[in-house]
Amino acid sequence: MIIHVWPASDSHSDAKLHCGQTIMSAVIGKNGVTSRKREGDMCTPVGHFTLRKVYYRADRVEPPQTCLPLAPITSQDGWCDDPGSELYNHFLIHPHPARHEMLWREDAVYNIVVVIGYNDSPAVPGKGSAIFMHLQRPDLTPTEGCVALSEHDLLEVLASGATAITIHAAADTPG
Repeated sequence: MIIHVWPASDSHSDAKLHCGQTIMSAVIGKNGVTSRKREGDMCTPVGHFTLRKVYYRADRVEPPQTCLPLAPITSQDGWCDDPGSELYNHFLIHPHPARHEMLWREDAVYNIVVVIGYNDSPAVPGKGSAIFMHLQRPDLTPTEGCVALSEHDLLEVLASGATAITIHAAADTPG
């Protein structure tokens, strides 16, 4: 199954995610969507992408029901966002000399995180990294380029059998 994300016409960071017949509220990048994604631009990339893998905090949530590969997050797990590294836009183990973000976070945002297959086959330095589907912040603040859902909705998406995501341009948003 393919899920679809449609940016809201009246907001840069609000969106609707369509999963079968269900429409869910989503939060996307602070600067909306772009077909010219760059590292640090705070935009969500437009395109069709495979959902690669699900990571989850086993100390906080049960393993989600999904057809995707599934792995618990450990306190050493990270994701490389250093364009100068050979591991750019890939999983890594901390400590590591390349700049990276930790997947084990104090907040709940990465309690469940789905790797979106953007710029990873192969990764082009500077084209953007760490594009995930993850949990929304309680205040629904924008992401840095990811797609964020409520825990209930993210679990529903994973249980649906979704294996791909299409993120649409703002101009494509249905009336």
